[in-house]
This record gives sequence, structure tokens and C-alpha cells, in this order.
Amino acid sequence: MSGVSEPELTHAGLNLSDEPAGERAQINSDVFGFWVFLMSDAVLFALLFALYGTMEGRTAGGPSPTDDFKFHSAIWETAALLTSSFSYGMVSISLKHHARKRWIAFWLGVTFCLGVIFLGMEIHDFVDMASHGSTPEADGWLSAFFVLVGMHGFHVTCGLIWILTMGAQIAIFGLDRRVKINLIRLGLFWHFLDVIWVAIFSVVYLQGLL
Repeated sequence: MSGVSEPELTHAGLNLSDEPAGERAQINSDVFGFWVFLMSDAVLFALLFALYGTMEGRTAGGPSPTDDFKFHSAIWETAALLTSSFSYGMVSISLKHHARKRWIAFWLGVTFCLGVIFLGMEIHDFVDMASHGSTPEADGWLSAFFVLVGMHGFHVTCGLIWILTMGAQIAIFGLDRRVKINLIRLGLFWHFLDVIWVAIFSVVYLQGLL
């Protein structure tokens, strides 16, 4: 119908209205491809959750969740990671509406620090459990626990390395299209890790203490 313009393509973390149609299509294709990767990663965690469910309670007389879990520590870990999700949301807002390097770098730094705090507390819990003999080889439940929670921690470590990489890219290349797309991808990855941790906290920690 004449007089009716096509809607502009936009993204939550990037304003695409000023980009040529071909560029908008390519950007959306790139971001969609990363969504596909995240879905494959979600399948991996679904399998690990299923493994944990089958091994829950199979302690073979070894330590049980109520003996090992540091519930207060898990709450602080959850608070740190959820707050980091908010701080990365500020990265996306700054990218979309201001696109100022200093604010984006600031919120990236806040996200990085919160991620380090989360990872440090998790490693401390692992070391403390190991000091009491709660190691992966102790029983089937602990094996499943360390694989599930450890895999999430490995992903957080990769995310922290990615944040450092993005800081270097911003310093070298500025906020060009490639850097913006990479920031969007990193945001999707980081929020995905928060969702997985909420599931771990609910299924592993809360259920284990009941």
C-alpha cells in the first residue's frame, strides 16, 4: 500500500535505523547465528541437569548436599551474578542511546569485577568442599555436581576473558560496527549464564537443602 513505510529493524542493544538495508540484514543474521550457538549450549546444560537429576541422592554413604552446601555463599554468588546482568544491561543501554566509550568501558569493568567476585566465591567453595573430602571421585552425586557447576564456572571464565577482549577492541578500534555486534553477542552470552545459574541455584542448592 502506498504511503505506508516498512518498519525499521532494530535490536535491543543496537540502533539499526541509520544502517543501509543490506547492513541491517547482515547484522541481524550475525546476531541470529549467535542465538543458534546459545541454543546448542542450552542443550549441553540440559544434559548436565538431567545427569545431576539421575545422580541426586546417590552418595554411597558419602557427603550429602546438606553437609557440603554453603547456602549463604550461594546467595551472595547469585546476587553478584544477577547484579552483573544489570550492569551489562547498562552496557547495552549506553551502546544504543549514547555510544560513549567511557560509559561502556565503565559498565564493562563493573560487570567484570562482579564476575570475578562470583568466580572467586565459587572456587573458594570448591576448595573448602575438597578439604573435607567432598571431591568428584567421592560419589556419583558429587561427580554430577562438580561437572554441572564447574561447567558453568568455566563459561563464566570464558565470559570474563571475552570482556577483557572487548575492552581491548574498544580501545583499539573504537565503537565500529564489528565491536558493537561483538558487544551484543557478549551480552546475550552473559545473560544466558545468569539464566543457567538461576536454574542451578533452584535445582541444586535450594532443592538440596530441602
